[in-house]
Amino acid sequence: MRKTLVAYFSASGVTARLAQKLAAVTDADLFEIVPETPYTAADLDWTNKASRSSVEMNDPTSRPAVASRAADLSRYDRIFVGFPIWWYTAPTIVNTFLEQYDLTGKTVVPFATSGMSPIGRSAADLRRFSADVPDAELRQWAENQI
Repeated sequence: MRKTLVAYFSASGVTARLAQKLAAVTDADLFEIVPETPYTAADLDWTNKASRSSVEMNDPTSRPAVASRAADLSRYDRIFVGFPIWWYTAPTIVNTFLEQYDLTGKTVVPFATSGMSPIGRSAADLRRFSADVPDAELRQWAENQI
């Protein structure tokens, strides 16, 4: 029997609601990717080039700290990773999360929410996490598939 985890980062609660629905439908465990330093409304102001989210997204090496690690990921065969689309890709905190684990042999399925942007380059950007892990499989899911 496959064991599934739904891990997600949500800044406004939209991705959290979708992750909860997905976990219920797939009978999966749920893990919230929580930033060590919570984002404020000012941090999330994408119109301000000096806001925390703007600075992080403009720096490909940015890795915001995650408050805690998920339970033992070796128990899971399939991991859904959810996030809001920021600047046409996943927020850099998702990179922090993915880089913490050995994903060898896992099926990693990204899913995203967005107010107006398409999934954009998210799948391609996240594919690099499977480049070092040849057995990892990345699939794109849209909200209407859940």
